[in-house]
Amino acid sequence: MNKLKGFTLLELLVVIGIIGVLVSLATVAYSSAQKKSRDSRRQADMKSIQSALEVYYSEASSPSFSYPTTCSDAEVYIKSTWPVDPINDGEFVYTEFCDTDSYYVCSKMEVSSKGNSVSLPTNADGTGHSWGVGDYYCVSNLQ
Repeated sequence: MNKLKGFTLLELLVVIGIIGVLVSLATVAYSSAQKKSRDSRRQADMKSIQSALEVYYSEASSPSFSYPTTCSDAEVYIKSTWPVDPINDGEFVYTEFCDTDSYYVCSKMEVSSKGNSVSLPTNADGTGHSWGVGDYYCVSNLQ
């Protein structure tokens, strides 16, 4: 008897189906990892901006301590350039408010559990901001 060796069509279809499922699972996991990575970068950028503004407050304003009226004026205290959001489109940009008495800088998170603020803070006079709804990570003045 001469038996042909090889795979049947059914066996090949099962293997291709399994590979398709594995690729789709890997794609979802990779996308989730990218979002978490961008959120971690946003948090690090917020801390870097906060540090720069606090150094500005303690060094550049002597003898009367104050924060800059434009947050990016503290750029000289960041080792690189002023941070921008990893995606940096209309929805994901760093939002900031600075005046001589206080500041806050916020970033919208892609993973909702990564933020520390559900709603954005208001100005000292009680007025709010219309930057959209979402989970934000914010830093503010320490003084």
